[in-house]
Amino acid sequence: MEYFCLKSRNSQVIEMISTTYILLGLVVLSLHAVECKPKTTPPLVTIEFPALNCRKHSAVLTDFGGVGDGKTSNTKAFASAIHKLSGLARDGGAMLIVPPGKWLTGSFNLTSHFTLYIHKDAVLLGSQDESEWPNLPVLPSYGRGRDAPGGRLSSLIFGTNLTDIVVTGGNGTIDGQGAYWWEKFHKKKLDATRPYLIEIMYSNQIQISNLTLINSPSWNVHPIYSSDVLIQGLTILAPVDSPNTDGINPDSCTNIRIEDCYIVSGDDCIAVKSGWDQYGIEVGMPTQQLVIRRLTCISPDSATIALGSEMSGGIQDVRIEDITAINTESGVRIKTAVGRGAFVRDIHVRRMIMKTMKYVFWMTGAYGSHPDPGYNPKALPEIKGINYRDIVAENVTYSARLDGITNDPFTGICISNVTITLTEEPKKLQWNCTDVEGVTSNVTPLACDLLPKKKAVECPFPEDRLPIEDVKLKSCSIASSITLF
Repeated sequence: MEYFCLKSRNSQVIEMISTTYILLGLVVLSLHAVECKPKTTPPLVTIEFPALNCRKHSAVLTDFGGVGDGKTSNTKAFASAIHKLSGLARDGGAMLIVPPGKWLTGSFNLTSHFTLYIHKDAVLLGSQDESEWPNLPVLPSYGRGRDAPGGRLSSLIFGTNLTDIVVTGGNGTIDGQGAYWWEKFHKKKLDATRPYLIEIMYSNQIQISNLTLINSPSWNVHPIYSSDVLIQGLTILAPVDSPNTDGINPDSCTNIRIEDCYIVSGDDCIAVKSGWDQYGIEVGMPTQQLVIRRLTCISPDSATIALGSEMSGGIQDVRIEDITAINTESGVRIKTAVGRGAFVRDIHVRRMIMKTMKYVFWMTGAYGSHPDPGYNPKALPEIKGINYRDIVAENVTYSARLDGITNDPFTGICISNVTITLTEEPKKLQWNCTDVEGVTSNVTPLACDLLPKKKAVECPFPEDRLPIEDVKLKSCSIASSITLF
């Protein structure tokens, strides 16, 4: 006899019935009932998370052939899933869930009205097969790749010309497995610029939140040529000697909010950018209306927050507050050079706590790297309206090194209510200032003569709110069957 199992629409398993033999259509030779064991299905799990927009539809990566064993490539599974779900953009959008497991993948592209949700027990592993990282043209505001003159490799999670994109999770992990790329960088064996972990370009309404990013090949998060960007709740970790592992780099973007992030980096924890020399000047897209708050940074050889050095589209209206820096080279640093052009202006910083720092204040007008010899040496940057207040720093080697540009001084510098406690072996010259103009008030140790002391000056901080500050997240939830690997 042959046995088979039937399943109804309500998924209840009914009896397995033996094949019956019928003689002349009247006589039943045999009929046997056999117990059928119910098929086990994963339990329903309710996922709750805040997002710019909730989605009407959802799917799990395993629905598209994903295998979370840490060895099987899932690049095609991601591409297939996102392509399929993109068709639901006009019907309430869709969410792709990455369930628990280790998901090896190369680069894949996002779509509009879409959420990528990485489960708390899921790890995305960046592939070390370079064929899984497509080549992209150089960025127009940079004119060349950063690691090599040619193109650049697509980021692990990439999107362009999109609207309403959410990359979030339950603090799931994205591991770029960067050691492979760092070694190639050190041995000068790169033919293209290393991939980033997340890059979104020419897009708007972007949320990147509640994730752990580790071991990026290069920069971690890079929104560029975009607007209305919300980045929050990221933990970003890289060895402090890893090359160019910047945490978050908003680049030629407008209306950005970065908050509640913890970053350990081999480079700047946050670097604000807008293009490189003549290429950035030509594109002319500033980074502006930027809020950074509640950041903790550890970066022994770089800045807590850098403005530049690639700032040739301009940087303006930046508001930084409630920052903690530990064992970090500098606080909020300005980096620029002859040939950059453009401006860094209307920068406001308040409420910083620093512990074990080389510099509290550092401005550099001779950050001399250029994309090529074609830059314009007459393109001088305007650095103006730089405000710091309410800062406490301890175990500091240098209070400040402020180097403007000859015949192009940095002006409108205001520093107030700052207390700096020095290391046991501080440098004798605590304030080293050239080509700068401004004032200080209630600052210890006493500042340089170019920043004379004034009584009862409180450096300004804007009281108005930027549009991105009033963006509210929705409470989203979905019940999904998730298989544990």
